[in-house]
Amino acid sequence: MGDAVSDFSHLDRPVNSLPPSPATQATFAIGDERTASRVVDIITESYPSHDLAIAAFEAAGGRWDVTMHFAEAPDEDVIRALVTDTAGEAAAKSIVFSKVETKDWVKASLADLVPVSAGRFVVHGSHDRDRVPVNKLGIEIEAALAFGTGHHGTTRGCLLLLDQVLHQRTPKRILDLGSGTGVLAIAAAKALRRRVLASDIDPRSVIVARENAHLNGVGNLIQAVHATGFQSPHFAANGPFGLVLANILANPLRQLAPALAAHLAPQGFVILSGLLPHQASSVVAAYSGAGLKLLKRIQIENWSSLLMQRR
Repeated sequence: MGDAVSDFSHLDRPVNSLPPSPATQATFAIGDERTASRVVDIITESYPSHDLAIAAFEAAGGRWDVTMHFAEAPDEDVIRALVTDTAGEAAAKSIVFSKVETKDWVKASLADLVPVSAGRFVVHGSHDRDRVPVNKLGIEIEAALAFGTGHHGTTRGCLLLLDQVLHQRTPKRILDLGSGTGVLAIAAAKALRRRVLASDIDPRSVIVARENAHLNGVGNLIQAVHATGFQSPHFAANGPFGLVLANILANPLRQLAPALAAHLAPQGFVILSGLLPHQASSVVAAYSGAGLKLLKRIQIENWSSLLMQRR
């Protein structure tokens, strides 16, 4: 999955509301949370964000209901094949496709999502603004699916590791590489009250990150830029970084290891995520070869997140 990606594809990608035209709905049930999570991940990785809204919620008896909405009618055979590979043939055969009324499916999905706590951070939608404890830092994110709001295991893993770093050190220069909706950049800016550089290869993501930064009261602290690779002058102008957050995917993370390490300050930290468990060791090896050491590895919902430090 991740190894097929050669750029800064990001799991916190913002998702627009589906366009005003009849949408196709696909629904089916799965017997456990782990399988439901894998189905959401593989479908999400296989379809453009502007074409798809997807969510999985726990139902009675431990069953998980998966609902997908497509802006344009999908190839049903492709969807069934993806579900077969992840959840088995029985689940794939049970998928029901239908035409449904036009609706903002993203907001409808978010309405059922509860706030997610990760260390000192709580990621929530506007409907849960009043449920953030006074001793927590709230991060309000809208117009994104579960993996863009903190509910995805990669985002939660990064936030937990960020909280750990901030208990040890106060980095002066921070980079959120492949920032997507800007969750991690907002978290760092709120906790440290310092400037954060947030970069992404997707121009739409840059716009959404800026909007979310202003929504969370840190618009003056986050510089969101469109950039591919470390060739952009923004990185040299804002580095070297005491902390880099990179929630991308395994293959681009391995490729970026030398350049990322070169932009780290002495003893700087890097948090890496977007990794399936079997990919983590190769990413650790790539960054160890670039002069970093592994401090911690955590796994949430079949995704691994790494905390490493420059020697």
